[in-house]
Amino acid sequence: MTHIGTQYIETDRLILRRFEMSDAPAMFDNWASDDEVTKYLTWPTHAGVSVTERILEEWVPQYEKPDCYRWAITLKENGPQPIGSIDVCHWREDGAAPEIGYCMGRRWWHQGIMSEALGAVIDFLFHQVGVRRIVARHDVNNPHSGGVMRKCGMKFEGIREKAGQNNQGVVDMACYAIEASYR
Repeated sequence: MTHIGTQYIETDRLILRRFEMSDAPAMFDNWASDDEVTKYLTWPTHAGVSVTERILEEWVPQYEKPDCYRWAITLKENGPQPIGSIDVCHWREDGAAPEIGYCMGRRWWHQGIMSEALGAVIDFLFHQVGVRRIVARHDVNNPHSGGVMRKCGMKFEGIREKAGQNNQGVVDMACYAIEASYR
């Protein structure tokens, strides 16, 4: 495995790129301020754009680290405005199985956008970084997230009871994974 950090990724409809400080207003407006988007996430809805600015002040310098993988999801037709994010949110201690997390503004749900972004990140991590296995999980009460994972070839591995905590409290988590040999 060779860490190369967050790189520009282009798909048919999307550009995945590094976040910039100037993204704070769009990030706040498009998803971070929406209780429906953050309902199953581990971080609270942002109360104001200043919260989003503080998050980006933490994130942007992390791009200096070669093992930081965090993308702003943008639609080519919308220009540079981010509509969501996707990142490696956890690495196993041996570095072999990154866990991917994602969220996107409600206006863009159910259009195949997140599946396109996740598929591109999976391919990047397998073919550019050299990981062997990728994992993801979701609150069992958020089945649409599992649909995104299945659409990208991830296999359901089971439910871990009371294995997560998010804005709903302690929750059961559905676990998925994909091996490099399947892509």
